[in-house]
Amino acid sequence: MPVNKLALIRYKKIDSCLQNRLRKWTLEDLVDACSEALYEYEGIKRGISKRAVQLDIQNMRSDKLGYSAPIIVTDKKYYSYEDKKYTITNIPLSAQDLNTLNEVLGILKQFKGFGHFQELNDMVTRLDDRLYSELNNGVSYIDMEKNNLLRGLQHIDTIHKAIKTRKVLAITYKSFKAQKENVIYVSAYLLKEYRNRWFVIGVARKAHDIITLALDRIEGLELAEEREYRAPVHDMSLYFNDVIGATKLAGQRAQKIIFRIMPEQVPYVVTKPLHHSQQLLKTEDNGSAMFAIDVIWNFELEKEILAFGEHIRVLSPARLVRKIYARMEDACKRYRNDE
Repeated sequence: MPVNKLALIRYKKIDSCLQNRLRKWTLEDLVDACSEALYEYEGIKRGISKRAVQLDIQNMRSDKLGYSAPIIVTDKKYYSYEDKKYTITNIPLSAQDLNTLNEVLGILKQFKGFGHFQELNDMVTRLDDRLYSELNNGVSYIDMEKNNLLRGLQHIDTIHKAIKTRKVLAITYKSFKAQKENVIYVSAYLLKEYRNRWFVIGVARKAHDIITLALDRIEGLELAEEREYRAPVHDMSLYFNDVIGATKLAGQRAQKIIFRIMPEQVPYVVTKPLHHSQQLLKTEDNGSAMFAIDVIWNFELEKEILAFGEHIRVLSPARLVRKIYARMEDACKRYRNDE
C-alpha cells in the first residue's frame, strides 16, 4: 500500500505523541498535533479532520503498512500504545521502501569521488551495506558501533528542525541524579554525538550559560511556540573544538595536557589521536613518546586517559597528574579490598 508524504508526516506525529506517556492524548489532541506538523513541514494551514486522523489510526493498527500498532483507547477517550516500547520507526523496511532507497542510493553514488561531497562516501557505503543486508537475509559486511538499548533517538528529527526554525523546545528531562523529571525550556543550537550517545546543546530560559542535555534522559519533548527563541552568542561550529566529548562548563579554557605513552601503545596514539590538537613532542630512546593536546579538562578527558591504564602517564598540569593518580589509587584499593 503506497504511503504519500502527508500521510507519513501524520503517522510519524501520531507515533511521536503516543510515545510521550507523560501526557494523555485525546483524538482532538492528535488532530491538533497532526495539523501543526503539516503546517510546520509543508506549510498547510487548513488543518485536518477528525475522520482523517481516525483513518490514520486504523491504518496504523492494521498490517497494511506493516505497523500493526498496538493502539488502545482508555476511559473511552485517551489514546496510547499498549506496549510502552513500541514505535513505528522500528518496523522493518517494506519491499517498496527498499526499492525507493535503492533508487536514491543510485543517485547518491554518482556523487562519490567529488571533493565537495567527500562526506557522502561513508554514508553511501553504509546505506549500500544496509540495503544489501535487508535484501540478503541479514548478511552484512560492515559492523558499526551500536547500542540497541539507547533511548531518545526518536527526538533527533524534532530537535534538528527546532534548531533550523529557531523554535524553543519544552523538554521534560530527568538527569541521572534527579528524583523526578522537570520541564526545561531550551533554545537549542546544536545536536552532538559522542561515543554513540546524542546530546542537545543550547541555553535554558532563565540561564545564560550553555547547557548540555543527553537525549536518553529526555522523557518528553514538544515545541513551545509561545516562547521567544534566544539566538546563540557563540559560534557553535567552533564551540567544541577544544573539547573531548560533550561537556564544557561556562568560563572553561583549554590547557596544554602533556602525557607519555608507553612503547606498545605509541603506534595506536599516532594513528588515532586523542584530539585533533595532538602534537608529538618527543620520541624517547626506549620507544615511548611524549604528546601534547590543548583541551578543556572535563570528565571525558579523564575517562580517555584512564582507558589507557598502565600505558600512559600524565606529566602536566600537576593538578591533573594528582587527580589521575588519586583515581587509579582508589581503583587499586577496591581490588585489594575484594581479596
